Parts: sequence; C-alpha cells; structure tokens
Amino acid sequence: MRQFLLIATLSCTGCTHLAQDDWTGKDKAQHFLSSAFFSAAGNAYGEHQNWSDRHSGSFGLMFALSLGAAKELYDSREGGTGWSWKDFSWDVAGAAAGYALWSLDR
Repeated sequence: MRQFLLIATLSCTGCTHLAQDDWTGKDKAQHFLSSAFFSAAGNAYGEHQNWSDRHSGSFGLMFALSLGAAKELYDSREGGTGWSWKDFSWDVAGAAAGYALWSLDR
C-alpha cells in the first residue's frame, strides 16, 4: 500500500495540470459508486478464487484504487480536465465503502 501511494504521488508530479473542481457534484457520486462497485467486485473475484479474506479484500481495494488513479492520469493529459485530488478522494471513500459493504454481507 505504501508503494502504491508513493507511486501515485510521484506520478502526479508529471501531470500537465490540476482540475479546478468542487467537492460535490454529479461526477463525485459517480466516482464513489463506481469505486464501491469495483472494490466489491474485486472482493468477489478473490473469494471465487478461494483466496483468503485478507487477500481478497486487498485485491478489491487495490483494483478499485488503481482504476481511479488510471482515470485521473487519463484526465491529467494535455487535453483532459486535469488531475483531481477531490475525485481521487471520492474514489478512496467509495473503495472503502465497497469493502465494508462486502465484509458486512459475508
């Protein structure tokens, strides 16, 4: 996890620009819900592979966060809307919620 955060932070130093967005909005709900879905889907995949609960949970969280980071890197290209730490924060919150909901369901 530490390596992921370090790579994500270093990757942002090469972004062409940052987004000037608000903390709320339609796209924030989309970030939250999609990350929650991908986190739960990653957990389900791990469970179907007979991985341990810890391994499945880690896979689900990292799967959702990597997709969120990839989306932000795509947005940070020259013609994009820019890297948004606010969007990525909603991705993290959604991934955690998806993990929590999956754990409660078990």
